[in-house]
Amino acid sequence: MTSPATFHLPAVIWITGLPAAGKTTLAQRVQAALRSRGVPVVLLDGDDLRRTVNADLGYSADARRENVRRIGEIARVLLAQGFTVVVACISPFREQRAALRRTFAVGQFIEVFMDTPIEVCQARDPKGLYRRAAAGGLKEMTGVDSLYEPPIQPELVFKPDSFDAEELLRRFGF
Repeated sequence: MTSPATFHLPAVIWITGLPAAGKTTLAQRVQAALRSRGVPVVLLDGDDLRRTVNADLGYSADARRENVRRIGEIARVLLAQGFTVVVACISPFREQRAALRRTFAVGQFIEVFMDTPIEVCQARDPKGLYRRAAAGGLKEMTGVDSLYEPPIQPELVFKPDSFDAEELLRRFGF
């Protein structure tokens, strides 16, 4: 793990994990906590961007890479304008997340892994995605029939229902 002292504002807080792992819940809490401190912050939610900016993309491996690339570019533009950017995005491929990290200055990319077992995600299933995939109505579902590679050395790991935004912010000096 990287020392909290190496991080500084603004930064990109990239939250990754399976569908229904709690990424958006944590991202919203982090955004609210930063706003309460007067920090300029923007939340980029993968689901929202899939319906808007990335609506033209499918779910093949190449489309998933392009989705993450675009989100990374948006985050970079916002970061350059002085915003801390909280990203909630499955971003299934380990190497792509590592490559994305390399495009930011040291200390500007904080990877947070929502380490929620697939059984917990399937039980939550707020959008019915796992049910649709099990019934054959949804192909290339991450964690079901499409690969998700957990981070090897994220800066922070959260287990199910441990969405402590304050812990994250304390750890990285926000």
